[in-house]
Amino acid sequence: MAHLLARTSLRLRVPVPIFHARRLQHSTFGPEKPLANSPPTVRPSIIDRTLPDAHAPQTAGPKPPPPTPAREKPRLRATKAALTLTPDAVRRLKQLLSGPTPQLIRIGVRNKGCAGMSYHLEYVEKPGRFDEVVEQDEAKVLIDSKALFSIIGSEMHWQEDRMSSKFVFNNPNVVDACGCGESFNIAT
Repeated sequence: MAHLLARTSLRLRVPVPIFHARRLQHSTFGPEKPLANSPPTVRPSIIDRTLPDAHAPQTAGPKPPPPTPAREKPRLRATKAALTLTPDAVRRLKQLLSGPTPQLIRIGVRNKGCAGMSYHLEYVEKPGRFDEVVEQDEAKVLIDSKALFSIIGSEMHWQEDRMSSKFVFNNPNVVDACGCGESFNIAT
């Protein structure tokens, strides 16, 4: 029976008491002699095979995988800047904000003009509670929380010509503007 057990392809891994292993080392069922001109064959010894132990705890199957740690919830990130500044606008904002008193510029929208709304810029000392801070190339401006949905996605540019110098807004939300360009209306 032990000879048949040594030739099977099943490998049972069950602990064997030490005293049985010593007795099996001196068993009469040793390896067969190799034939002439044949490569040596390697067979596992009976000691490598373990027999079932009545006192060993039996398991029904493989252990379940360890629980995976909870993943951190992804944070929402804006895919579009609330306001982008052109290099000319950045240069002019730095000039305006380089005064002796530290101030910020808040951009807002007021109800006025023939199309309904116009941009309003003012100096403030500190941001409002819900103001959106836009910082680009070391120039910082604030967007009034009430005007955020009217301004979001806009580009701010500084324009100088012989007649005037002003900030110009390229706003994708505008659906109607007056002829002079001072006021606009957005889609609601």
